[in-house]
Amino acid sequence: MSGIKEKKKIFICGGGTGGHLYPALAVGQKLRQKEPNLEIIYIGSDRPIEKEIMTKYGEKFISLKIAGLQGRGLKTIFSISLIPIGIVKSIYLLLKYQPNLVIGFGGYSSGPMILAAWLLRKPRIILEQNVRPGLTNRLLRPFVPKVITAFETTLTYFGRKGIHLGNPVRPDFYLLEPRKKQLPFTLLIFGGSQGSHFLNQLMINTLPLLQPVREKIKIIHQTGSKDYLWVKNAYADFSFESAEVVPFFFEMAQKFKQADLIICRAGATSIAEIIASLRASLLIPFAQAAENHQYWNAYELFSRGAADLMLEKEASPEKLSQKITDYLNHPEKIESMEAKLKNLRKPDPAEKIASLCLDTLRINKGRTFNG
Repeated sequence: MSGIKEKKKIFICGGGTGGHLYPALAVGQKLRQKEPNLEIIYIGSDRPIEKEIMTKYGEKFISLKIAGLQGRGLKTIFSISLIPIGIVKSIYLLLKYQPNLVIGFGGYSSGPMILAAWLLRKPRIILEQNVRPGLTNRLLRPFVPKVITAFETTLTYFGRKGIHLGNPVRPDFYLLEPRKKQLPFTLLIFGGSQGSHFLNQLMINTLPLLQPVREKIKIIHQTGSKDYLWVKNAYADFSFESAEVVPFFFEMAQKFKQADLIICRAGATSIAEIIASLRASLLIPFAQAAENHQYWNAYELFSRGAADLMLEKEASPEKLSQKITDYLNHPEKIESMEAKLKNLRKPDPAEKIASLCLDTLRINKGRTFNG
């Protein structure tokens, strides 16, 4: 492509969880493919997992000390007190690096940077990855000219500013072929980049009930760092020595490739990866998620027959073991979910988002941005 001659810089910001970082990496990778001369700088929170992920991928990463606004009492007061500091640092970074475009991927660390970009009249775009917009993006709506949504139903929240392009994921998820229905029946269990103590405990308590089908199933389980040792020991105690138990998967697409059924939370990126890979899932939304947004993500798939749904308050070892055994014995139910996921799959969202970003650079080349 020939639209950008001189070297341009792009800030890609968002974070708080790995779920915001991987879509950002997918778009950054696509931008570099289309325009190798771009300089991309990632802005995120100061949580260790973000630095670890960005270091692994060799990306330039700058952290902001910022926290989510969800909460009560002193926690909320502390979070609010960090916002002015975050905006001041964001202004400093914008003046220092002079990016030509700022892209916000949601999460609380994108808020100060997008507001600073608005103050300095920098071109900016935000992405809403959830079915129902999070607090950060709802607050940012008046300060951006364009909002990219992962789901068509989300457009109603953003009016004419909204454009439905899907939620970008790493390209490996789109390359996965349908899994042959054969034994062992493979379960992939994870709770996001931090892990989920609830899911870890639920699965371990379910193992005794799965003893009758133990030889027919294989389990791959991402625990998070805090629960890793006791979960790994529990699998051995219940004679599931073949289970693959690790604190964190960097190559998640390879684990999806092996999975017949995914048991996980309903964060936006997990949902996007399930859709892109066309893998059947049992979604157990995090009950304490801000504004119950994980439930609405899960319900979007469940209502279309593209996933199964179990609420935390309904979850029990008995119910989980029944569902696993039912899917083991009825592969046609797995196939039905996989087929329904095709109706939600958008072809290469990262490509479309990268193209929109580059078009924005060209449109705003050499002029002040007042959108």
